[in-house]
Amino acid sequence: MWWLGVCAAGIGLLVPGPTGRRIGLLAGAALYLVSLAVVALRGRKRYRALARGAARAGKYDVLQDRAVTVRNWRRGHRWWLLLAFLLTLGASFAVPAAGGMLLAGLGTGLRLKAAWLGRLERTGDGLLWVRVDWLGRGAGAPAGRTVKGYRRTGIAAGDAAPGGARRRTAALV
Repeated sequence: MWWLGVCAAGIGLLVPGPTGRRIGLLAGAALYLVSLAVVALRGRKRYRALARGAARAGKYDVLQDRAVTVRNWRRGHRWWLLLAFLLTLGASFAVPAAGGMLLAGLGTGLRLKAAWLGRLERTGDGLLWVRVDWLGRGAGAPAGRTVKGYRRTGIAAGDAAPGGARRRTAALV
């Protein structure tokens, strides 16, 4: 999402628009900061409550690979991302770069939320997982209504590091 926003903001700067580039950049900066804060802070109470009540992952719980989760999310949201990109490009004709900066702020807010979740997992000394059947279509809403609780495993389980980042393996010498 961040890259789409940066590209749309860059393309939006090429079009002067009726408000001018300066107004567009100032409005975009404000939208960037507001969207970043809203996305990064929204839902923390629910995430904490689900993390506190996390049950130990059972023998038959399926831990979905990180790459599969990312692929499913992208497939489920590709049309929304394309529509958002096209809308930000269209908005650039009125207010240059503002829509792209809004989209970039949303992406940055998601990145900050993932980092916060990683810190939450490190303090709890375990990875948090959502049951695959609770995710729903498009692998979205990891704290949505259908998610009744999280599963907890040790830090070394699966292929994900805390916060959902890819696990980095030590290089063989």
